[in-house]
Parts: sequence; structure tokens; C-alpha cells
Amino acid sequence: MTPFGWSQIARLGLVQASLGAVIVLITSVLNRVMIVELGLAAAIPGALVAGHYVVQLSRVHAGFGSDRSGRRTPWIVAGMAVVAVSGFVAAVATAQMADSVVVGVLLASVACVTLGAGVSVAGTPLLALLAERTTSARRGPSAAIVWLMMIAGFAITAATVGRLLDPFSLDRMIAVSAGVSLVAFGVTALALWRLEGTATPVARPADDASVPFRAAVAAIWAEGEARRFASFVFVAMLAYSAQDLILEPFAGTVFGLTPGETTRISSLQHGGMFVGMIGTAIATRRGARLTQWAAAGCVGSAAGFVALLVAGWSGSEPLLRLSILGMGAANGVFAIGAIGAMMALVDQPGRREAGVRMGLYGSAQAIAFAAGGFLGAGLSDVARALLGSPRLGYATVFLLEALLFVLAAWFAMRATPADQR
Repeated sequence: MTPFGWSQIARLGLVQASLGAVIVLITSVLNRVMIVELGLAAAIPGALVAGHYVVQLSRVHAGFGSDRSGRRTPWIVAGMAVVAVSGFVAAVATAQMADSVVVGVLLASVACVTLGAGVSVAGTPLLALLAERTTSARRGPSAAIVWLMMIAGFAITAATVGRLLDPFSLDRMIAVSAGVSLVAFGVTALALWRLEGTATPVARPADDASVPFRAAVAAIWAEGEARRFASFVFVAMLAYSAQDLILEPFAGTVFGLTPGETTRISSLQHGGMFVGMIGTAIATRRGARLTQWAAAGCVGSAAGFVALLVAGWSGSEPLLRLSILGMGAANGVFAIGAIGAMMALVDQPGRREAGVRMGLYGSAQAIAFAAGGFLGAGLSDVARALLGSPRLGYATVFLLEALLFVLAAWFAMRATPADQR
């Protein structure tokens, strides 16, 4: 196989950015509308997004299937089509909740389930293709490029949608969501056009296709290195994901910001991640121990949540913005460290099943996100009811997330990916 050049790697980054553009609509905009504008309990969007992550346990199956087919592109395009349609249906379902909560929630549940399936089918083969078609010297920078472009997709979408939504209406929300979904699929189709087809499909031993799915997964899980790293991914993502559904409602409830303003606040976090990723990619270009950077990012993220707690308590909007920006930068440091180590684990001499390996780590992340998003939203509701204050309810969740990030840093220092050998 001919290794990918920088332009081809950037095209994969466009696909990742397109996935992120649709996902951020649901986790950011629609979540905020359900809680603040429609007055629903935070546990409802929390459960919906958790369902979308639970379905992503199918990442291992998607990776296994693309391994057997020897081609990744058809899987990615099909998955992105499902993601685009699901994003639009989720917006329609959110608007329907204004008339009938039951009907809207049922429709949103279907949309979130299909969204999770689409992300699995598109995202896992994409990462496997990236690992297989980049040289060892370019693997770290290529991971940084793809994730930076995904974060750019988050930030650009959040900032643009934030402006398009004002003055806010449910009809405007549906129209904006439809536009984002169409653009995302169009960019994906163009980016993948003849990208993989210029090379011979992945070569495999004659008996490789006869290995059952369960046997392939069990063989990888038996590797202590893979098992320990998957455990680290779970704890770190659990710490990160608990804020995903409450950050914008927190800014709207405690600081009185509009939907457009809270969406732009969210874009600060993505912008901070962009800066943190660039800085870490530059700092680690000479073979630094990536898990150390991941641990440092976890500690920085914990500090960011403490600052966010103080901002909510003091009511300082400048401190709110600074906390979110700093937390985003620390998240970026963690992300590059973790992703670089993951890429190194997948691409070891004599190892096959890149799709299954990526699926395993992706499933660990999905389980953590499902639990984190639901627990974060649900715990904020419970704490608010028990403590009698929205401010204290959000503070409880932020403190818990800070402690989880400290624990994640401890796990990161004990993970032993190949980059530390």
C-alpha cells in the first residue's frame, strides 16, 4: 500500500470534522434547547445522548467488518449518510417536544440510536485507515492533524450556528440543522473521492477471514497492554464527558446567557482544545512520552473544573470564559497524548486487525461517554433538588469531574503503551 501524504491525511481530517459538526448540534444546541427553552429535565437529553453512545459498542463490529472487507471507504460514506439524516431528525424531534414531549422523545430516541450506529460505522474504519496508511514518522502528526480538524469543525460549527440561531425559533433551529447535515455529508463524499481507491486493498493471510469475531476480540483483550490502555481511556473519558450536557445549561441558568451566547461560550472550549493540541503536537514531535502529556492534560482539566466552580459561585462571567478556555486547552493536551499512544499501540510489527483494535478503544470511550453524559446530567438534577440551588447542583458535578480527572492522571502514568518502550 502507498502511504498517505499530508494532503490525503488532511482529507481524512475533513471527514472527522464533518462527523463532529453534526454531533455538536445534538450535544450542544439541541441539549440546551431541551433544558432551557422547553423546560425539560436535564436527564432527558442526558439519556438520549447516552443511548447514542451505548450503540457505539458496535464499533468493534464495524472495525471487524471493515477488516474483513479490506476496504474502509464504503463503510465511512454509509456511516456518514446515517449520521447526517439522524442529525436532522433529532432537530425535528426537539421541535416536536414543544407540542408533545412523549412523541418528541420517542422520535429523538430513534434519531440518537441511528446516530450512534452511523458514528460507529464511519468513525472506526476511518481511524483504522489512518493508522494503516501513514508511516511511523508521520503517525503522531497525522493524528494531531485529524483531531485538530475535528475540533475546528466543533468550534466553527458552534460559532456559526450560534449566530444563525439568533433570533431563536424552533423553525430556524430545524433549518440550520438541515444545512449543517447536508454540508457535512457533501464534504465527506468529496474528501473520500478516490482517496483509498488508488491503492490495493489491505492484504490478509488466507485463513484470516475464518477467524470468528469473538475469537478476534478475545485475542486482543488478552494482551495486557491493550487491556490497560482501554481502562485508561474509559476513566479519562468518563471524567471528560460528564460536563458535555451541562456546560451550556450551566451558563444559561447561572449567568442568564441566551442560546446563541452559550453556544459561542462552548466554542471557547473547542478553541482552547485547538491551541492545546497544536502546542502538544509540537512539543511531542521528537518522541516524548505521550502518556505523561496525557496525565498533565488530565491534571490541567481538573484545575479548569475547579476554576469553573469558583466562577459559578462568584458569578464572574470573565472568569467563566477564562475557565472554559483553559479547560479546553488542557483537554487538548490530554487528547494528543492519548491519541498518539493509541496510534502507536495499533501499529505494531506483526499485528493485524487494526479495525478491531480501534473499535475496542472506541467502545471503551463510548461506554464512558454514555455513563458520563447521563450521570452528569442526572446528578445535576438530583443535587439541585437536594441542595435547593442550581448553582450548587452544577458545582457538585464539576467537583466530581475534577476528582475523576485526577484519578485519570494516576491511571495514565501506569499505562504502558508502545511509545514508552
